[in-house]
Amino acid sequence: MNGFFVTGTDTDVGKTIISSGLAAVLKEKEIDVGVFKPLLSGISREDPESDTSLLKELSQTSLSHQEITPFQFNNPLAPYVAGKLEGKVVKMEEIVTYWEKIREKHRFFIVEGAGGISVPLGEGFLVSDLIKVLKLPIIIVARPNLGTFNHTFLTVQYAKSLNIPIVGIVINGINDFPGLAEKTNPDLIEKLCGVPVLGVTPKLKEMTKENIIKMVKDHIAVNLLINEMEEVK
Repeated sequence: MNGFFVTGTDTDVGKTIISSGLAAVLKEKEIDVGVFKPLLSGISREDPESDTSLLKELSQTSLSHQEITPFQFNNPLAPYVAGKLEGKVVKMEEIVTYWEKIREKHRFFIVEGAGGISVPLGEGFLVSDLIKVLKLPIIIVARPNLGTFNHTFLTVQYAKSLNIPIVGIVINGINDFPGLAEKTNPDLIEKLCGVPVLGVTPKLKEMTKENIIKMVKDHIAVNLLINEMEEVK
């Protein structure tokens, strides 16, 4: 089984937009792709505006909302905290059980975390621990503006310290008229982090399916990802 785990330097950096867009483009290229976002906070997975719904719609998977996202919480907090408030603390073994049920239903999976790589997901484990257990290389999504280098560098170094393979970084949400920091950050990040920047994507004015797919096609090196997939068959 092939796959990537999409994580971020922070919350609200656009992980779901990138994940769902990549899934849609891979689907267009006739790659059998599924999606998995095991934990969701602050919205119902069946809500049309939820991350789960967007991932399902763009990937065109037959997996149900519950199969894509087995755990959901009411409050928009780190899943561990949101779960504790509801008396629903998740154990790693529970996520793995759900993963094992779906992992053979597609040849390739895009798995999305919650927030950044060190966010607590459940009892005694972080996003990074889940990545290690699933044994997937990561794509890091970062914001484009001033201050992003620090967050990105720390995320990369932390992943490297855990021997988590990094496929590359997507810098998401650059403005139409980028400032100096936005213009210089991609080269700085690639050079000092020692990780390829897979693309720099624009801030979308309208979050439509068509716009997301076009953005990924135009601004992310999808063929590089496909080559990576082929290498690890």
